[in-house]
Amino acid sequence: MNIFSKTVGKVFGNKYEKDMKSVEPFVEIIKEEYKKVVSLTNDELRDRTLKLKENILAGIKNEEAEIKSLREKAEKEEDVLKMQSIYDTIDKKDEEILEKLQIILDKYLPEAFAVMKDTARRFKENETIEVTATDFDRDLAAVYEHVDIKGDKAIFKNSWIAGGNQITWDMIHYDVQLIGGVILHQGKAAEMATGEGKTVVATLPVYLNALTGRGVHIITVNDYLAKRDAEWMGPLFEFHGLSVDCIDKHEPNSIARRKAYKADITYGTNNEFGFDYLRDNMAISPDDLVQRKHHYSIVDEVDSVLIDDARTPLIISGPTKQADTQEFDELKPKVEKLVNAQKKLVTQILAESKKKIGDGDNEKGGLLLLRAFKGLPKNNAIIKFLSEEGNKTLMHKTENFYMQNNSKEMYKVTDELFFIIDEK
Repeated sequence: MNIFSKTVGKVFGNKYEKDMKSVEPFVEIIKEEYKKVVSLTNDELRDRTLKLKENILAGIKNEEAEIKSLREKAEKEEDVLKMQSIYDTIDKKDEEILEKLQIILDKYLPEAFAVMKDTARRFKENETIEVTATDFDRDLAAVYEHVDIKGDKAIFKNSWIAGGNQITWDMIHYDVQLIGGVILHQGKAAEMATGEGKTVVATLPVYLNALTGRGVHIITVNDYLAKRDAEWMGPLFEFHGLSVDCIDKHEPNSIARRKAYKADITYGTNNEFGFDYLRDNMAISPDDLVQRKHHYSIVDEVDSVLIDDARTPLIISGPTKQADTQEFDELKPKVEKLVNAQKKLVTQILAESKKKIGDGDNEKGGLLLLRAFKGLPKNNAIIKFLSEEGNKTLMHKTENFYMQNNSKEMYKVTDELFFIIDEK
């Protein structure tokens, strides 16, 4: 280090040292909380998870209720512009919830980390852990050999199959792992040397963020690691009633994969997460979606995922050059006027289509429905109407009719629109 660097370091401080100083208070509070949970019974320890969930969700209860009310209002709204305004409000409320959740999770971080640390200790120090059985425990016992049900008790063994091998749990979180867990929860990158237990580090922020019920993704470089880590770490989460799955165990776009995404904690490879995301962005109907709304993820081997094995995504996600915005500023009001005119037109067409179909005139109603779809295929009112029985079939039948002879008759469908959106 040269004289200049040393001088700057003394005056402004070292970034690593600053980051560590911001994390160290968390570690001390976690250790204090840990002293409290060590004396709890196994059932009392599990009850802590339920109480943490309740406290976290109670903090956003009012906002969630408001969003539910807005969604119900949007579904009944026929005017496209008003509906869009409602959905814009919902998006803002969602952002407010995420900001509030972060504050709430920071508040309960010490207790949650202490619970997970003590869970790891109990599995390390005991061959079996006995608790009062829940329905979730009974479901686990039907699938896994390391969970047994005896009367009203569930017995968790500390040895299970992971990656094709029988493993016995022998890890507990030390201070360095508590620090790593806090850093990962804060959304920062944490570099850990081999042997520092980076896999067990992830259990801390994963457990904390899974308590929201919004899902956690753990992304890694290959399917073996994804499956192994799900099986290796899974029992610690499942002991607390959190569901765990791995998308790489299931075929794309299958019921099983959809179920995997609904789990509290979902493991998988960057390729499978990425392709599912792309497929979802090309889906025509909400029913075709596989993933749910993204909440929190941890990327293992991040240098490999984002650099070594991801040259194309690097290009896609690279920074864009700041272009001259003059042309954009000139065209924007004209485009907005055109889009608003199309929204009003499509609203009228859809209303007329509903009336015709309701009166039994499927030929005219199908034509109007197809015209509305060609105008605004992502319109929520259209998507909702197409989800009703028979409407999507009618639209496809109408489309096939007008696409005959190289779509020579398609102009009859689209001529009245200001512009056409062809998702194919």
